[in-house]
Amino acid sequence: MNEAAEQLLSKQELAPSLKILLVLTLLSLLPAILISMTSFVRTVVVLSFVRQGVGTAQTPPSQVIVGLSIFLTLFTMAPIFNEMKEKAFDPYMLGQMTDMQALETASLPLKRFMLRQTREADLLLFYDATKTQLPKAPEDVPLKMALPAFVISELTTAFHMGALILLPFLVVDLAVASLLMTMGMMMVPPATLSLPIKLILFVLVDGWHLVAGALMKSFV
Repeated sequence: MNEAAEQLLSKQELAPSLKILLVLTLLSLLPAILISMTSFVRTVVVLSFVRQGVGTAQTPPSQVIVGLSIFLTLFTMAPIFNEMKEKAFDPYMLGQMTDMQALETASLPLKRFMLRQTREADLLLFYDATKTQLPKAPEDVPLKMALPAFVISELTTAFHMGALILLPFLVVDLAVASLLMTMGMMMVPPATLSLPIKLILFVLVDGWHLVAGALMKSFV
């Protein structure tokens, strides 16, 4: 009886006014969706750590960091978006799916991507907090569980990568500070000498290339 009711509901089309409301709602939530359900969180945090490690307060500017993060996000998420288009949007435009079926089908590739990047401990945190029974398959994980667990896992991974990025810069800062103290130049700010040294080293190792490559490979 319940299955028959679910099938009946899935075949129903939304009213035009509800479609307009749904589209406007999705457009208003698009920035939050881009930030929370894609690779944007990890990318922008890691790039911010790079800027902090180099020691340049506003170089590159925040707009450049965010812009680069958006383009890297679009690049890494392109296979997911293509799958959503082929399996949900195209059949919906051809009239082969209803509104609700298209939304449910489109959410599956995105959910699988999030679960691949989510640590099991973070997912269990929300299941334990809500006293919910564990799912039998990844497809059974609801978005309300997958989304916060994914964001926490992304922040954890980004901080791990950020720590590895900051270590070489920290070594340079300590070396410069020790050298200035040895020479008795305690009044000279260490950043005066460490900043050009870190910039030269970062350019010599092609730092932006390495960071962008590591970010893209981390989502494979």
